[in-house]
Amino acid sequence: MSRGVDPRMLELLNNASSLQLFELSTVIERLLADPRRIIAVRVNLHLGQTVRFLDWRDGSLREGKVLAMKDTQVVLQDLRERREWKLPYTAIEPPATDAGRAQQGAAAQPEPSAPKPTREDFRRGDKVAFEDKYLQTVVGTVVRINERTATVDAGGGNTWRVGFALLRRVLDI
Repeated sequence: MSRGVDPRMLELLNNASSLQLFELSTVIERLLADPRRIIAVRVNLHLGQTVRFLDWRDGSLREGKVLAMKDTQVVLQDLRERREWKLPYTAIEPPATDAGRAQQGAAAQPEPSAPKPTREDFRRGDKVAFEDKYLQTVVGTVVRINERTATVDAGGGNTWRVGFALLRRVLDI
C-alpha cells in the first residue's frame, strides 16, 4: 500500500497518534472532494478512453476503460480482469494534456489524436452528446445546422447551440 510514498513520511505517520491520523484523514478527504480536483481530471476524460487508476486493495496502478462519468465518480472496466470499478475521479491518473505531453520532452512520441468534428460530420436528426459548463453530459438531437454551431434539442424544451468540435455522435444500440 505504500507504493511511491516517501519513507520519511511513512515514519512520521507510523509515529503519529490515532487522533492525529484521524484528523489528517478528514483533511485529506476534504481535499480530495474539492470540485477543482474533480474537474482537473474530468476535463480531459471521455467515454471509451483508457486511463490508469489506483487499485485500493494493493496500491497498484491498473488500466481501465471509461464506461460512464457521474458527478463525483467514474465507472471503469478493468482491462485485465474485465471487472467494473466505481471510483472517485481522484483515483484516476489525470490524462496528459497537450501541454503536459510537450513538457515530457521530444523523446516521447505524441499520441495521434482524432480530428475534431466539423460541420460536415453532422446532419439534422443525428443523436449527439456534449458536456455543459458544469461538465454534465447532455444528450439530444440536432435540429439545425448553423454556420459554426449546431442547434441541439435536449428535450423538455431545452435547446442548445453547440460548437461542432464539442459534439460527439451517440450510437443507439
